[in-house]
Amino acid sequence: MAKVGITETILRDAHQSLIATRMTTEDMLPALEMLDDIGYHSLECGGGATFDSCLRFLGEDPWERLRILRKHMSKTKLQMLFRGQNMLGYRHYADDVVEYFVQKSVANGIDIIRIFDALNDIRNLETSIKAAKKEKGAHVQVAVSYTTGPVYDTEYYVNYAKKLEEAGADSICIKDMAGLLVPYKTYELVKEIKNAVSIPIQLHSHFTAGIADMVLMKGIEAGADVIDTALSPLGMGTSHPATESMVAALAGTEYDTGLDLIKLNEVSKYFHTLRDKYLANGQLNPKMLEVDTKALIYQVPGGMLSNLVSQLKQAGREDQLEEVLLEVPRVREDAGFPPLVTPSSQIVGTQAVFNVIGGERYKMVTKEFKGLVRGEYGSSPVAIDPEFRKQIIGDEEPITCRPADQIEPELDKMRDEMKEWYEQEEDVLTYAQFGQVAVKFFEKRRNEKYHIDGQHLNEEEKVHPV
Repeated sequence: MAKVGITETILRDAHQSLIATRMTTEDMLPALEMLDDIGYHSLECGGGATFDSCLRFLGEDPWERLRILRKHMSKTKLQMLFRGQNMLGYRHYADDVVEYFVQKSVANGIDIIRIFDALNDIRNLETSIKAAKKEKGAHVQVAVSYTTGPVYDTEYYVNYAKKLEEAGADSICIKDMAGLLVPYKTYELVKEIKNAVSIPIQLHSHFTAGIADMVLMKGIEAGADVIDTALSPLGMGTSHPATESMVAALAGTEYDTGLDLIKLNEVSKYFHTLRDKYLANGQLNPKMLEVDTKALIYQVPGGMLSNLVSQLKQAGREDQLEEVLLEVPRVREDAGFPPLVTPSSQIVGTQAVFNVIGGERYKMVTKEFKGLVRGEYGSSPVAIDPEFRKQIIGDEEPITCRPADQIEPELDKMRDEMKEWYEQEEDVLTYAQFGQVAVKFFEKRRNEKYHIDGQHLNEEEKVHPV
């Protein structure tokens, strides 16, 4: 057995899980050289909600962040999470946009692209896998979205893993986004997938229910090659098992990671100062650091849970959280048992809230839930009852083909729509996914450039990009 590799998540999933992706590039900068010197298998630093958060809340260009990280971390492979045909947005995009996004991600410094689909519909992964395979030096990791339900036995995951290898995956990640894996099930799952494919297996699990460190350990014993962890200041809770703890647990064994605990401790000191800051300013809710075994009962990911609480608070119905948590699995069953991960988690969760506060199930149906039932996001793992589908979508035709086949090329259209704000090619991709959120960012960026020594330029002095 080769040494177990560690993917460090502190620059992406750790702070996405604990502080809603609010870590700024400025906060990251002092730690970058130290992180680069650790010897990680990879460092996850992009994708997921990072682009949205940079634009919407932090006033940062996510592409510039990637370039800065690449500049300061030349020795470590940089990794991003990518939602297949959804990219980093919340709908399916045309193939030409997906292909261009993959190309630009690699050009801006990404080495490993972890691609997944919320429904485990392989058709939604084909374009991004092929696009990544074209990029020299890029590693294509394809993820299995792990969940439980009637069809989700070991055979289901083994068959899916085989299809992913055939589709061109360089490695496979078992992505346990809700922290539902338990140790002995993990051992069986990893062992069977490892026997069925010839490419490396990586294991990703959240600590929400308090057992993810045991999950990783059993996965390693079954043959997992790489695990995801987070440095302890932003580890555990709804994040990942602590990097230092896993490194110490494996030290001196056949699975020894080879990482230096003293170096890890040094970089952890810096992130402890950030953790203290996030606690003091209210960005880090101590509840996010607690073990919550309800995750094993309701199967709701941590980020989805906070969204449900927020929606009920806005409606003045916080006292109905328990009802909503009971409604979520019923809605999920109606929708064909989709795994609960972006965007399906938000879609199912919001519909469950509507069902409870509306006093009648499906009295109000969101546009997104209608799209999910219609097939706009792909094929559900379990066939949806035709009568229920008709109740939700009426006389509309269900979509049975790959959803993106119905989307005309849109890159040129997007470029034309946003030409007023164009400063770099990547802006086209930012606009394509985030629309008006991107426009607000572009306007702010322009206004800042037109402000010199406290004096605004006259309109005729402004140079507009072509």
